Amino acid sequence: MRFLRVDGFGVNRVNEILLSHGIKPSKAMGQNFLVDGNIPEKIVRLAGFGHSDGVLEVGPGLGGLTAALSAAAGRVVAVELDERLLPLLRDALAGLANVDIVHGDILKINVPGLLAEKMPGLAPHVCANLPYSITSPAIALLIESGLFNNITVMIQREVAQRICAEPGSPEYGAFSVFVNYHTEPEALFNVPPECFEPRPAVHSTVVKMISRDERALQPVDETLFFKVVRAAFAQRRKTLVNALHAVFGNTAAKGDIADIVRGCGFDERIRGEALGIDEFAALSRSIGEVIKL
Repeated sequence: MRFLRVDGFGVNRVNEILLSHGIKPSKAMGQNFLVDGNIPEKIVRLAGFGHSDGVLEVGPGLGGLTAALSAAAGRVVAVELDERLLPLLRDALAGLANVDIVHGDILKINVPGLLAEKMPGLAPHVCANLPYSITSPAIALLIESGLFNNITVMIQREVAQRICAEPGSPEYGAFSVFVNYHTEPEALFNVPPECFEPRPAVHSTVVKMISRDERALQPVDETLFFKVVRAAFAQRRKTLVNALHAVFGNTAAKGDIADIVRGCGFDERIRGEALGIDEFAALSRSIGEVIKL
């Protein structure tokens, strides 16, 4: 079954639909509507959804991806903030019995309650063309909820590069560590600006993040772990010792912190951007053992 090409009419048809509903794309909401109908099909195919899956979509726009998800998944719950789009979406998707359109802000909505009400018994996933304006906070919220088997989203290419970055690369940072701690991310494919209307100033990438059922890490205090990670990247040009001393200096001398870094097998001149998740975990355990917080 092929989905309704709501978002796939081309630039002129999309503009005609928006004009007929008196809608002008909102820059504040990061609205860029897909005009290439092949993209939603490709996203859904690579995400690998089935009828036992429930999918939460954030920012359905004109409903192209929503319709594609409807054809593959057991249920789709699409959360749309822009009240102007609700009548358009309900009309366009009226024939799809497994789709719920919900008016709300994904950053404020009760996500666990929404899933319990709308998709009980289904394996929960996320799939979305995320509004650029909420990309990082939305990803963080969805990951931290611990509710989803996988999260497949189209986002700015620069954010995708940060998510998939390796230690030592310019894009690698605290957000890279956060996402990789909780999930296994993979960049699936790039989407150029001409696939949207209006055209964004940036390229986009579709990223799939599969939740880690079991971590290979030894037990770690997550609060301390991420405090160490944030400290290490707060001032990238500083050595790890100096960066950690800026945060933990009120409870430990710089020499003590240097001893901890050396005790973990690192050169004291190393910078935080060189450490992977395992190294950060070892460092945070050592700090927890030595420094009284």
